[in-house]
Amino acid sequence: MPYTYAYPRPSVTVDCVVFGLDGLEEEDLKVLLIERGREPFAGCWALPGGFVDMGEDLETAARRELEEETGVTIDYLEQLYTFGAPQRDPRGRVISVAWYGLVRTLDHTPTGADDANKAEWFPVVSPPQLAFDHQRIVTMAHERLKAKIRYAPVGFNLLPEQFTLRQLQRLYEILLDRPLDKRNFRRKLLSMGLLIETDELQQDVPHRAARLYRFDPQQYQELTRQGFVFDL
Repeated sequence: MPYTYAYPRPSVTVDCVVFGLDGLEEEDLKVLLIERGREPFAGCWALPGGFVDMGEDLETAARRELEEETGVTIDYLEQLYTFGAPQRDPRGRVISVAWYGLVRTLDHTPTGADDANKAEWFPVVSPPQLAFDHQRIVTMAHERLKAKIRYAPVGFNLLPEQFTLRQLQRLYEILLDRPLDKRNFRRKLLSMGLLIETDELQQDVPHRAARLYRFDPQQYQELTRQGFVFDL
């Protein structure tokens, strides 16, 4: 016989905080938002997300909702936090598991679909007013990102395959929201042994062409197995 559950069951949703930079020239970290096409908060901006289907796990649901509402697929996605305030959703008792990730905006042109009218990039520091408790989620994800890039090389997800040391430093300055000492930053990064110096230089630049580097993920994995700790 079917099992009858004696207690009320809350709904579960997922919300995705996708941060983006073009990896080269942009000055502001961006966050991907959708304009809601349905109530509650129809016409308001919010994070991409939605209800978890009965037969899927949480990460699968997060990736599905992100792609359905924005057309964006993502490699790096990490669970952030569970938000469960009783009154956070006017539809009833809804618990949301939030995720965050990083993409290069040059590689992703979002398009609103499903129950999203629009999907656009906005500066993290000055987003529009957000539905539900999504501003709190964005703020927490931003703080987590600033902490995470200090002890894990997740920032390389926002760079092209080959980059200059200047581009790498500028990336970290944007993510950390503060200037970094050029000499100390480069010395520390190069001493880790995670960058491969190529034989190539920048092309078509109005200044002296700089050497191009690549991140070595295999070396990072090997060093990590040996007890290496990424620390900036």
